[in-house]
Amino acid sequence: MKGAVTPCEHDRSDEHGQPVAVIIGMPGAGKTRVGHETALRLGLDFIDVDQYIEHDVNMTIAQYFERYGEPAFRSLEASTIADLLGRFTGMLALGGGAAMTDSTQRLLTRYVRRHGRLIYLQADPQEAMVRARHGGKRPLLSGDADSRWWQLYAERDPVYARLANIRVRTHGSTPHTASRKLEAAMRQRMIHIDTAGSQPYDVRIAEHVLDQLALVVGDHAHSVALIHTQSVQRHSDRARAQLRQAGYRVVDLVIADAEAGKTIPVADTIWQRLAEEGFTRSDAIVGLGGGAATDLAGFVAATWMRGIRYVNCPTSLLAMVDASTGGKTGVNTPQGKNLVGSFYTPAGVLADLTTLETLPNDIFIEGLGEVAKSGFIRDATILDVLERHCDELRSFDSKTFLGSGLESTVEELIERTVRVKAYHVSRDLKESGLREFLNYGHTLAHAIETIERFTWRHGNAVAVGCVYAAELAHLLGYLTNDEVDYHRSLLSALGLPVSWSGGTWEEVLALMHRDKKARGNTLRFVVLDGLQHPIHLDDPPLDAVHEAFLRIRRR
Repeated sequence: MKGAVTPCEHDRSDEHGQPVAVIIGMPGAGKTRVGHETALRLGLDFIDVDQYIEHDVNMTIAQYFERYGEPAFRSLEASTIADLLGRFTGMLALGGGAAMTDSTQRLLTRYVRRHGRLIYLQADPQEAMVRARHGGKRPLLSGDADSRWWQLYAERDPVYARLANIRVRTHGSTPHTASRKLEAAMRQRMIHIDTAGSQPYDVRIAEHVLDQLALVVGDHAHSVALIHTQSVQRHSDRARAQLRQAGYRVVDLVIADAEAGKTIPVADTIWQRLAEEGFTRSDAIVGLGGGAATDLAGFVAATWMRGIRYVNCPTSLLAMVDASTGGKTGVNTPQGKNLVGSFYTPAGVLADLTTLETLPNDIFIEGLGEVAKSGFIRDATILDVLERHCDELRSFDSKTFLGSGLESTVEELIERTVRVKAYHVSRDLKESGLREFLNYGHTLAHAIETIERFTWRHGNAVAVGCVYAAELAHLLGYLTNDEVDYHRSLLSALGLPVSWSGGTWEEVLALMHRDKKARGNTLRFVVLDGLQHPIHLDDPPLDAVHEAFLRIRRR
């Protein structure tokens, strides 16, 4: 039976595991009661570290303090936590002062980097103080308990906020409601992205994860520029309310939908508005919408005062799996896509599945182009999931999406695709080598988008580009004909295009020479040397490049 674990029970835990979640917070926040109830609901084991130590030493914490002193207790507490972080695989609740120990802080930071959930349970201070006073048996609250509690809160709250990567506010909540909130936070998928030379950040994937927007924006910004398109008004209203409730001044900036909103004139208009509103480096930007909106928001954030904090809230599948993550920002020019831009990482990404409730079928489908690409270059499981669920995915209906069962499939695809991107980005932020593999299919795709004046959606162009790259690889002996046919059959089954009849060969070749991967006058492609084995292809024979082009012409 799941529930509280004693020391001897813990000894049977997986020695190579780590806790599913670690809860920190003030005395009286409800870490034990709320954490235990949540663990029971999720079928997880639960350990309260204070209770665990009391069982182990056969005395209360207060008695241990009295007999050996606080330093001895903190040393025992730190070694116990170190042991549990390395072996226990359930939910772990720490005592209020545990996170103040330097060695424990280092371990918790490492735990977060290993994709752990470090949850700050934020109760209303007045409520928590009353509960802590009535709970008794708290050696640090002896004497004037209320005054001492506030002193500890002033010391600890900034540390909790800095360490935690999830916060759950329980202000005014019953223990049962607080447990439901904690459960929702537990269910979110998190991918930690750590890149050399830039701040690490998390991509959070779940229903209602947009509710954590204020947490990710941070405590230091006074004003937030909310950049969004008109088509996501319902979600922007929700984001605006979240930010204002948290005390931010919100400046609303509405841009045109899709690629029309991703231009230098649009960016210039926003720069002017930021200047008029007095935005400084201590303020922040939130990009909410599809890939074009998050690209533009990142570009504005990278360039305003040489860089201010920004958060991406993607509302389309394509943006969730591609544009919002990785730190590539940019705008289009008449000469090509993303030729002007910067590498600048967000403070966080919130991929809220509930935003897909307003997504048209065709825009959902195009996102599958980038998902399939990630399967082709690295993760075969993505391809397996797409094959098994292609009929359901192709028939996506936003009105029935949540609660249909399809959401778990989509959530897995988003997570796996983001992990593919994280693998490449963490090793090569500025696209000097490995990250270029993420551009599989993009050399032709960007040419298609430019020739079609961005009326072709990016994911659709990538699907055709993947088939083109597969044909080129086949012509040069890297892929078999069956592997090329697999590209076509899978993408077609998902409702994606696999051919294109626009433009001329001369136009396409000229645009390929302008591609970011090109070196001087040398064409450079990403192709596959077998599925999940991308390679760089430098200066291939021009007749093969042309023949591959002919093979993707709509017949």
